[in-house]
Amino acid sequence: MKKTGQYVTSSVAGEIVKAFVPANLPPTINSKTLEAISVLLKSAETSLEKLNIAGEMIPSVNWFIYAFVRKEALLSSEIEGTQATLVDVFSHERLHQVETSSIDDVVEVTNYVRAINYAFDELNKPRGLPLSMRLLNQCHRRLMQGVRGATKQPGQIRKSQNWIGGTRPGNARFVPPPHTELTNLLGSLEKYWHQNDALHPMLRIAACHVQFETIHPYLDGNGRIGRMLITLLLAHWELLRSPLLYLSHYFKAHQSEYYTCLEKVRTEGDWSGWFSFFLEGVADVASNAAKTATFLHKQVNHDRQVLHYQNNVTVPAIQLFEKLPENPVVSMQMVTQLLETTKPTATKAIQILQQCGILKQIGDKNRNRVFQYQNYIRILG
Repeated sequence: MKKTGQYVTSSVAGEIVKAFVPANLPPTINSKTLEAISVLLKSAETSLEKLNIAGEMIPSVNWFIYAFVRKEALLSSEIEGTQATLVDVFSHERLHQVETSSIDDVVEVTNYVRAINYAFDELNKPRGLPLSMRLLNQCHRRLMQGVRGATKQPGQIRKSQNWIGGTRPGNARFVPPPHTELTNLLGSLEKYWHQNDALHPMLRIAACHVQFETIHPYLDGNGRIGRMLITLLLAHWELLRSPLLYLSHYFKAHQSEYYTCLEKVRTEGDWSGWFSFFLEGVADVASNAAKTATFLHKQVNHDRQVLHYQNNVTVPAIQLFEKLPENPVVSMQMVTQLLETTKPTATKAIQILQQCGILKQIGDKNRNRVFQYQNYIRILG
């Protein structure tokens, strides 16, 4: 069995438990392991490049970044037990209302959007925060604001022992390192993000995700920040030119295998199994993301043509349509603001888009009606 860390004795709630302290990165990977995953690595690289090309061919990549970030926020939060819909996420962000989901669940999702958008804003600023634990702490603070876990030191590295699974430390599935080890562990991990390594960047990202999840530096929200870290590292090591790849859907669909692979790295040093799982996920998700981007682009172009051939089309209707990909859920009041126009003009624009089958009313309310760009949301979902 390959050693990837060591167990230390820790006292938690009156129980003596063995906490796992991982060895610092980089991992020791032999040539046999690298050879075994070479085909998967090539496949993942090819899929990522196709996604890069898809992102560059789209006239407004911001449309898709907007949509993909929210889908990732939804799926990453679902893994933690939330039940929300894309429509309600869009509605809450733009209209400050929720149609069908729990408001608490929707806020958790929109917090994730705020956190990841904050991270990319900082990374793209000339004097913004670099990829660092300080940046992740700020993301964590935004993630946990006003939701479950808001009392568990948002934005702060934990100062006590935590555990994963089980009803108490003694029967936990996994006990992360004691809090006294975190300064050294996180300092080393942060240095690894900014140093050279012969290991392929995609494998480095996979290793960093395991390391972060193993350290489990927060009292709550570790999973979401750990999945966010994957996307930030893809940008940091310039594997993706736009933030369009998110692995939460893959992790959720293969949740049992995901946890098993993480555990085997810790207990058996099975990097090959984890790398294979991770690379298969990257290839699968990147391929689907490229297809989704293409389908969305085609749908927008098709709907644009349908609208332009409508006999009673108006300029405000065309202007409203062009704003829908970044505002896929709208209300009458919102349309008047987007178009900077009067209520009758906004009403006419909405009616035209309804006639074209582009906008569809959500629910059957006669007042304060809400409409969705139904085909766009259907493809994204």
